[in-house]
Amino acid sequence: MTGRVAIVSGGIGGLGTAICVALARCGRRVIAVDLDRGDAVDTFRDAAAGLDIDFRPLDVTDFGACGASMRAIESEFGSLDILVNAAGITRDVTLRKMDKLQWDAVMGVNLDGVFNLCRHAVDGMISRGFGRIVNISSVNGQTGQFGQTNYSASKAGMHGFTMALAREVARKGVTVNSISPGYCATPMVMAMADDVRAAIVQSVPVGRLGTAEEIARTVEFLTADDAGFITGANIPVNGGLFMSF
Repeated sequence: MTGRVAIVSGGIGGLGTAICVALARCGRRVIAVDLDRGDAVDTFRDAAAGLDIDFRPLDVTDFGACGASMRAIESEFGSLDILVNAAGITRDVTLRKMDKLQWDAVMGVNLDGVFNLCRHAVDGMISRGFGRIVNISSVNGQTGQFGQTNYSASKAGMHGFTMALAREVARKGVTVNSISPGYCATPMVMAMADDVRAAIVQSVPVGRLGTAEEIARTVEFLTADDAGFITGANIPVNGGLFMSF
């Protein structure tokens, strides 16, 4: 499993940083791509200290910039083996009050960003006969959530994309899977009002929030060299908040 080159979009976010660290610790060369957000980059660099992790600024909504970034990384490192699409935003408001900008912003990052990166990464993976793509969806893409028609639609769409692409590349040594996290102790969730967060915890069967490291562990599993028989799957990591088969 060593020597693989991994790109993690949204790499300086709460989940993204944990994913970068987990992949680096099992021998991957990791490039985090994200918007250059000043203090957040400094915090990320502290977490990545001593590990083979690099940061490169990228707007995942920019199709041309994504292509240029993928080509530069492949040229520099010789391959692009693992792509984790973890970039995501929310613009929560009920549909009756939602404007077009709030819809477009969420779709642009959460769903267009997946297309923009996968479109430029998949040809190289196919030509080399190996690739692992993991898309970070959400439990709210499975259940829906009040005030999140944009977010829930984008995350459900992400898994539809996953299944379709998985079928296209299954015979080429490339797997494509989704992970649907539940509520984790990330800055986004911890910024909620205490009573709202407490109500969420009360509804989770295991009785706690998840950790970013638990999501990262699942990414590590799905991107392993010997995980080649798992594709088109959605792995729920939600503490039992939503159960199905």
